[in-house]
Amino acid sequence: MSMTIGLAGKPNAGKSTFFKAATLADVEIANYPFTTIHANKGVTYVRAQCPCVTRDKRCGNCSDGIRYVPIELIDVAGLVPDAHLGRGLGNSFLDDLRQAHAIIHVIDASGGTDIEGNPVDIGDHNPLDDIDFLNRELTMWMFSILKRNWEKLARKIQGEGLKVEHVLADQLAGTGVDDTQVSCALNECKLDRSHHTKWTDDDLIHLCDIIRTLSKPMIIAANKADVAPAENITNLMALDQMVVPTSAAGELALRSAAKSHAIKYEPGDKDFTIISDKLNEAQKRGLEHVRTLIQKMDGTGIQKCINQAVFELLDLIIVYPVEDEGKWTDKNGRMLPDAFLMKKGSNAHDFAYKIHSDIGDRFLYAVDAKTKMRLGEKHELNNGDVVKIVSTAK
Repeated sequence: MSMTIGLAGKPNAGKSTFFKAATLADVEIANYPFTTIHANKGVTYVRAQCPCVTRDKRCGNCSDGIRYVPIELIDVAGLVPDAHLGRGLGNSFLDDLRQAHAIIHVIDASGGTDIEGNPVDIGDHNPLDDIDFLNRELTMWMFSILKRNWEKLARKIQGEGLKVEHVLADQLAGTGVDDTQVSCALNECKLDRSHHTKWTDDDLIHLCDIIRTLSKPMIIAANKADVAPAENITNLMALDQMVVPTSAAGELALRSAAKSHAIKYEPGDKDFTIISDKLNEAQKRGLEHVRTLIQKMDGTGIQKCINQAVFELLDLIIVYPVEDEGKWTDKNGRMLPDAFLMKKGSNAHDFAYKIHSDIGDRFLYAVDAKTKMRLGEKHELNNGDVVKIVSTAK
């Protein structure tokens, strides 16, 4: 897996329930702050239509034509205001997010928990406040890292004639930031690179705020949407960012029932079928309650949120490598055994390097297995492409 998504948010917003629903990992879920002390790591999946649906037979690596591509999911412990100063459980939460390519911010859309994650009456807290506080914590986390050595760094840049973006990126390397993101942020906030010694704290905070948006793109999971006041959902959906109403509790109920073979349900489905004749009346009523919920919400939103994070927020596509372009198999005769997530705009040569560095170094050309057309190294790939790479690598 080369893709990591982080789950962040205040305590008691439903992060651990989201994580368990998405991964079926055994994690503690409780109605009090800091249930999660150390980051939980698990495997979840993005859902897509498998290319084999266009063939005479299924590949054996999908579920009735539904392909699941694995990604890593990290559930970090709950953040509270001023965590970057050591409040709550401190900076360890923020450090756990450094490897995340994107963040799913799980908020309590019902307004039933305050800014610290303590239970209050539904509707008493404005969930919009939770979005602002997490953004600030991440920005101030980056700022605190820069600020602690800024005067020394500024003198080093000036004395040794170094590029500002390289020094800043090196200082922020532990947060998962690279040179390109820092350079883009410098351009966007219009800071004068040649006068970096005159930058104020406000300048650095503004810079870090832009670096945050570039290095940690975020999607909002408006959790507990099934019990949230309609006004809360309306206000959240009006934001100028990706927001997906979710019910992690509903998804966990369905995934657990499917695992026990009580129902037939695929993550992301908008309905389910009861297949067990051993359910008691209470279990049936519970499942029908969840059915009403997902019909109202058009699904639980969990799979939709994960898919949007990968395909829209990070702008990725799925490409399938094969060695036999006729049968769509690898050298062992397995049909479509692998699926790679690639940045949209990637070309055939990029894909060769994704498979293996030797194949990339010795790349000759590629073949579109769907059309049997030969592809040059600069050919841009599309989502769902099935591609054979030809190289001199052995």
